[in-house]
This record gives sequence, structure tokens and C-alpha cells, in this order.
Amino acid sequence: MFTGLVQSLAKVRQIVPEGPGVRLEISDPMFAQRSAVGDSIAVSGCCLTVVTVGEDFLAFEAGAETLARTTLGGLVAGDRVNLESSLRVGDELGGHLVTGHIDAVGTVERREDDEEWSNFWFKVPEGLSRQMASKGSVAIDGVSLTLVDVEDDCFSVALIPHTLHVTTLGMRKVGDRVNLETDVLAKYVERQLHWENRKQ
Repeated sequence: MFTGLVQSLAKVRQIVPEGPGVRLEISDPMFAQRSAVGDSIAVSGCCLTVVTVGEDFLAFEAGAETLARTTLGGLVAGDRVNLESSLRVGDELGGHLVTGHIDAVGTVERREDDEEWSNFWFKVPEGLSRQMASKGSVAIDGVSLTLVDVEDDCFSVALIPHTLHVTTLGMRKVGDRVNLETDVLAKYVERQLHWENRKQ
């Protein structure tokens, strides 16, 4: 479990094909020093397990399913990713509860910059917006954000300069793909309503 508060903007060191998946190596001396094999870390919102810890990098294994259903399949050496360690008992919950299980890949539809601030609109797959509400929460590439406007096939968020500077979102442009995870509470509500409607 995570909070959606990015702790590091790291760089992809290399991607090595392994069977149907890949070995993903991320350069980050700080994370390497404080991590151990078996730790869960959110990589741009995707919960992955550390399989190797080097002096200044971490390695993860990502299977075919993960590569196909997230943006990780499009990464190349030199790309930047957001990192967040999993929550420990007693940690402060500063964002919202994020599982690290990506629901869908969205696309930047519009970016409106106002000096150092930005408003983004994201296109989403049909039906995903049922799990979103204005002033609710969403994780974009692992970043916990507040929803502004929600429509049938898109939604918007407002980004402050700090978020744009310390996460990959500041680099995003129209057409870029992002990992999306809706609020876990919204998933349960939608599921309950689905079953209630089936009973009627």
C-alpha cells in the first residue's frame, strides 16, 4: 500500500529482456541504500518487487501482463520514473490509499500552462470515470491528485509547481500515456451498486 506521495524522480538505467518479461533497472542511490530485496516499491504507480539492490540502483522484474497493461512496457533507458516506498505501520498518510495496481492507461488530452502552474485533461477508457468524482482522489503515474472536473471519458487535475518539478508529470505533453489508479473506495462502491442493481 502507498500514499501517492512521490519520494524520488529516478532514471531508468537499463531494460534487459528476460523470458516473456523484462528486468527493469532504476538508478537511484538514495533508494538503493535504504531498500532490500523483496521490498515493494511503486514505479510510476506500479507496485513492483525489488529483486536486486546495487550500489546505486534497484532492479525489478516486470511480466508480460504488467508491460501490456501499464506504461512500463514503453520505457527505454534514460526515461524518468516516480518512486515511492510502501507504507509501514505508523507512517503518515499524506495523500490517499494507493494499491499500486493500475486500472488503466490514460492519455494527456490537453495541457494548459499558466506561468509555473498547469491544468491537465486526461482521456480515459470507457467506464473508468464511474469511479471518479470531483474533489475525489486519483493516482496518475503514482502521484496522488485531487480531481477537478470529471466527464464521461476524461477528467482534469490542477498541478502546483512543486508537483510539476519533482514528478514525471511536469514532463508530460499532449499524447503521452500515463498510469491511472482510481480510489480503492470508489471501486467498492461501484461494485456494491452493480450488485444492488442486478437484484432489482
